[in-house]
This record gives sequence, structure tokens and C-alpha cells, in this order.
Amino acid sequence: WLEPVAAQHIAQLKTTPDIDKKTVKVEVATNVCSPDKVEVKVFDGKNLVAKGAALNGVPVELTMPEDVKLWTPESPSLYNMEVTLYKYGKADQVKSYTALRKFSTHKDKNGITRLQLNNKDYFQFGPLDQGWWPDGLYTAPTDEALVYDLKKIKDFGYNMVRKHVKVEPARWYTYCDQLGLIVWQDMPNGGRGPAEWQMHKYYDGADAIRSAASEANYRKEWKEIIDYLYSYPSIGVWVPFNEAWGQFKTPEITKWTKEYDPSRLVNPASGGNHYTCGDILDLHNYPGPNLYLYDPIRATVLGEYGGIGMALKGHLWLADKNWGYVKFNTPEEVTNEYIKYADHLLELIEKGFSAAVYTQITDVEEEVNGLVTYDRKVIKVDEPKIKAINQKICNSLNK
Repeated sequence: WLEPVAAQHIAQLKTTPDIDKKTVKVEVATNVCSPDKVEVKVFDGKNLVAKGAALNGVPVELTMPEDVKLWTPESPSLYNMEVTLYKYGKADQVKSYTALRKFSTHKDKNGITRLQLNNKDYFQFGPLDQGWWPDGLYTAPTDEALVYDLKKIKDFGYNMVRKHVKVEPARWYTYCDQLGLIVWQDMPNGGRGPAEWQMHKYYDGADAIRSAASEANYRKEWKEIIDYLYSYPSIGVWVPFNEAWGQFKTPEITKWTKEYDPSRLVNPASGGNHYTCGDILDLHNYPGPNLYLYDPIRATVLGEYGGIGMALKGHLWLADKNWGYVKFNTPEEVTNEYIKYADHLLELIEKGFSAAVYTQITDVEEEVNGLVTYDRKVIKVDEPKIKAINQKICNSLNK
């Protein structure tokens, strides 16, 4: 859409919360070389809880109340923000929001490196979400369709979603903030990857060599994605590479990502090729979970597993040639297989897994391994049973 703005206007906000200091830093980009003043107000509902101002483009530092509400999937507390630019009097004003939360890692009492949310061990569990629709393909046909999958992810008892090799419209991330879903954001990769894909050991093959133009394009677009999504509280993990697709200079890209945004965790290579860098070692295993590598320094996660397929007539993209890692014929069979994998995952959490991603929330064209059909008309599993076991997994570290 087109939106009229003032001649001197606010172009972008960058908000960085710090729960340890109970502060929020707000960086305000404007089209003005030297604004007279920028003022930021933070509200809990309609109640003003923090206020600050700065001159000459300096970030605004806000001190939040002692009883500040932290954002979690169980209680996704958001604070409204009002930002005013003063130039020749009041020039522009925008409304936004922020949240207080922290993503980090820490060793538990058994020496296992765990993902933490707000300084507490927190098992992140959610589905792979590729964001496809039969009546819109890569674009949701309606706003209701955009939010439907996220609401269904919450209904199934998950606390996280992995946005797989796609970047969504801004509204999708706002819904994640509002509903309470941690987001793992993939980089949609192009370009030639290494000749080998090694899953079961640390990578010792030859790196892919991208052209100067291809490498520059990757770096430009990855930075643009991080800039675009930086202020959404729900984003917890950046994923620069997946399954060696377009993978190159992994330690260097991971280091840059972590330095550019130290407020999030970096999952350098989901599924392989693995390097000892970043915050996470990410294994893929289909169909059931398997802990075949373990990193005592970084958090070890199961970045993909599952793929339990069921082709439901009348709800297929293709009449034949439908695919899943394993295939069953009834919702009962799919549910039982899902629970079997979940029980095994619970055992592996005690041994070292700190997060897991199930493939996947919906069918996608010929991939019939979703919990919901591609047209979103049929839930293919026993939802109460799936929710119960999912919540058990999500709460597995709450001891």
C-alpha cells in the first residue's frame, strides 16, 4: 500500500530489550539529518510506564518498571510504543510495540548446554512451516489464511515455529509476537552448495566457492532480512544455511551474523554441513528422532524429523505421486506414529537435545506429511492427543 508521510518523518525503528538491566534501547532512523529531538513513550495498555528522549540521532534509552512483564509463548506480553520526531515543532509520530525477552544458552546441572528463554532452561518445540497455500502459492490468499496456520500451531501445543527458507510479510511476525510463538528464521538460499553434504560428522570437505556477485548478493539480502525483522520480539534464532544449500564460508557468515545481532542465537548449518561455530549444532533425522552427534559447548537440537505422510483423497494437490518419509492410511495410525516419535524424543531430551522441529504443519503440494491438509480443511491427526504430548515435550525442562 501507499502511505503519505510528513516531509520530515520517521523511517524505521530498531528496538533492543535487555531484561537483565530492565531497559529498552530504541534507535530511530529518520530522513532528517539532525532532528531536534526524538521522544519515546512506552505503555502497558493505556498506562504510561516509561518515557525518554534523545537529541541528534542518539538512541533513546528507556528504564522499564521493576515489575516488568516478560514475553514468553505462555504469556506474550507486549508493550505499546509511541515515537515522536520533533523538527520545527512536532514533525511526525508513529505507533509501534516492543517486548522484554532474552534468548541465550547455559549449561544445566548435568553439563548439557540448553537453550534458555529469559535466563531459564526452555525446550523449544515446533513445526516446520514453509508458508504455501494452494490458492495463493507463496502469498496467503487472505489475512485470515496468514494467521490460521499460526493459531493452529498454538492449538497443537507448540511454542515455536521454524520459518523454512522463506521470509513472510510483516503481519506474520506480528501475529507470532501476539500469539506467543518463537520463530527460527531461515535464510532462503540460492547458489551452488558444496559437492558433499555430511550429516554425521563435522564437515571436512571442500567449501563451495560462490562468484563475487553471488556472495555479495547473499550478504546484502541476509543483512536486509535481519534489518527487516530485528525488532520483532518473537524472532529467537537466525539460520543462515540449511542442508548445505548454497552454503559457503560458514564460520565467517556465522560470526558476522552473531556480531551484527548479538541479541539472538545463530544456528549456522541446519542439518549439516557442521562447523564448530555459532550457538547451535542442528541434526536432521527422518523419520524418527536420533541423537547421533552431540556438542558439549553449543546447544544440540533436532532441526528436522518426522515427515509422517497420509494422502487424503479430495484434499490432494496431485492425484498420485504424493510423498512422505513414511505413509499411513488413517488419522489414528498417523497419531500413534507421532506419539511413538515423541516418546523417543522425550528420552533424547534428557540425553542432550534442547529443541526440535517436526516436519511439518501442513501438506505442501505433493508433500503429504502435514498435520493439516494443504487446503486447510482437514486436521489429519487426533488433535487433543497431539497437543497433550507436545505440551509434555515443551515442559520437559521445567523442573
